[in-house]
Amino acid sequence: MPINGFIVTAMIRIKQLVLLITAFSLIACGGKKIDKVKIAASAKELPIEVGSNISISYTDSGYLKAKVFAPLLERYSSDARMETEMRQGITAYFYDNNGKISSYIKSKYAIRDENARVLTARQDVFVVNNKGDTLRTEELIWDEKADRIYSEQFVKITSPERIILGSGLESNTAFTKFRVLNITGIISLKQ
Repeated sequence: MPINGFIVTAMIRIKQLVLLITAFSLIACGGKKIDKVKIAASAKELPIEVGSNISISYTDSGYLKAKVFAPLLERYSSDARMETEMRQGITAYFYDNNGKISSYIKSKYAIRDENARVLTARQDVFVVNNKGDTLRTEELIWDEKADRIYSEQFVKITSPERIILGSGLESNTAFTKFRVLNITGIISLKQ
């Protein structure tokens, strides 16, 4: 009997040891899974669409209103983010009711809020209208619904007659009817 008792005790100890090792293994593996979840949660959100050399046409009642060209386009769609990002910049052409280009915008970066229908152009932004007037700024917003462009940043408008410096601007997309909100200087170019 003592040998059988010894064997039973040894078997119990082995079972306890196996259970202990299994528990430690599960805890150790579970920790790795938690770390993987943390890494995945902290990873940057990936776009649902990526395109290169993209052209987007905007129409209203069958009329072409604008065309946006982008070398790289990334579209994001989640509960937190409904945006189209153009990291390599854009060229956007605005059209009048006759289908002729009335103005264009160029920038080195742009992002469009899909829900608000607002495109924000940043970094070395310039606008040129049919008369040759030029706007330079670091940020310009195109509100598609209101059919206007505006900025709260420093602006420089150059026309054949003068240069206007200031901060803040409101304009139609053709850049023919504009208003500088805070003029800081006007330089006459007429001799």
